[in-house]
Amino acid sequence: MPLAFRFLLVFLLFLLGCSQPDNTVSLSPVVEVDLAVIKKRGYITALVDNNSFSYLIYKGRPIGYEYELLRLLAKELKVDLKIKLISGVENGIHQLNTGVGDILAFPLTVTKERTEYVSFSRPLFNSYQVLVQRKPDNWRDLKQIEIDSQVVRDPRALIGKEVHVMKSSSFAERLRALSQKLGDIHIVEDSANAETESLIKQVALGNIDYTVADHPIAMVNSNYYPNLDVSTILSTPQQIAWSVRKNSPELLNVINTWLVKIKKASTFMVIYNRYFKSPRTSLLRVNSDYSSLGGNKISRYDELIKSGAQKLGWDWRLLAAIIYRESKFVSNDESWAGARGLMQLMPETARRFGAANPDDPRQSIRAGVNYLRHLDKFWEKKVADPDERLKFVLASYNAGLSHIMDARKLARKHGKDPAVWNDVEFYLLKKSDRAFYRDPVVTAGYCKCEEPVNYVKNVLQTFDEYKLHIAV
Repeated sequence: MPLAFRFLLVFLLFLLGCSQPDNTVSLSPVVEVDLAVIKKRGYITALVDNNSFSYLIYKGRPIGYEYELLRLLAKELKVDLKIKLISGVENGIHQLNTGVGDILAFPLTVTKERTEYVSFSRPLFNSYQVLVQRKPDNWRDLKQIEIDSQVVRDPRALIGKEVHVMKSSSFAERLRALSQKLGDIHIVEDSANAETESLIKQVALGNIDYTVADHPIAMVNSNYYPNLDVSTILSTPQQIAWSVRKNSPELLNVINTWLVKIKKASTFMVIYNRYFKSPRTSLLRVNSDYSSLGGNKISRYDELIKSGAQKLGWDWRLLAAIIYRESKFVSNDESWAGARGLMQLMPETARRFGAANPDDPRQSIRAGVNYLRHLDKFWEKKVADPDERLKFVLASYNAGLSHIMDARKLARKHGKDPAVWNDVEFYLLKKSDRAFYRDPVVTAGYCKCEEPVNYVKNVLQTFDEYKLHIAV
């Protein structure tokens, strides 16, 4: 082979190698993570679509159709639930198969093509695809028969028209099938990160004329945008399901067993109806300032929380997560033990740190912040790492210092690191065991300490959820 030709060949191969995208989609599993691994590590990570019904924050509380079901699934598995928000079917499959998540909790249509890349669960529900289009401008003055005459009711009317859909979606597949059967429909596949709801919104605003969506999702969005028509059916009934990696058969089996059980109970339909059959509630959520869809607020006390967080040097969403977990933002809340206010301070603690009236939101947050600063200063000398120290601060806020100090002593005695929360947490849970709470190094005695352990975990989980939706 001539030297010049060999050089040219090497150069072309180099260019081809460089042209491969960094985020090449993985359509087959590249990790081995099944049920045993998930149970051993103690959590399952769900990949959830970014939309108004799967998962959102409303008045400080995470809610959503997928989210509520996933929480029940995690409870069934006896593991924690972690959420990752993503967009786009192709991206979702890639993240699943590369191990970013364990379950793709999208409202995915089961298709033959997708079964090559993922394993589908039993169906959650059946649906069908509909055309999303605008009603005539004067639709409020028209009778339904007049509206019908001015919108697309026969798919053949789409020939020659642009229809925008998500890339690699079942909607694109359906339009291609219609195009082959009826005539050329101009299918515009938006980016892999496009979302069905964002395309629906573009139709409502007049930026595009048509998109396609599953009927329940289209109906929910037609409540937000009353100028939309979603009555033209484009497909036969289809199954909507979740998916897992093809090399996770044990996880799939337990999900399917759980689905059979929960669908026999009333809970399943209650959750479905809450998000797909309650238009007024859906409209309130999406338009609320305290929804991650309609605004960027967590509670009516956000400005006070931001001011308090600034004094702590914290992300304000972390302080909001504490308050949510303490009182659900109810300013006059009182616990069974007598703790009061937004930050649930005991009367003596409230007075000591500046709250004469703990039911007053300003005083409660001020005193809570002062107490947290006190705890942070205490732990700063003992736990250098700020991320680890935060867990000690949270546990102490919930249970006081004495039990946490006991657990540190036990950890040190047994050769563990008293500055690492996981090591201390282990011995904190052991404080209900006679062999440990009667150990000579223990001064505070017996403690059923699941509460502070769960408190740390729950506050940090809520903080993570707020970070997904609420801007700094």
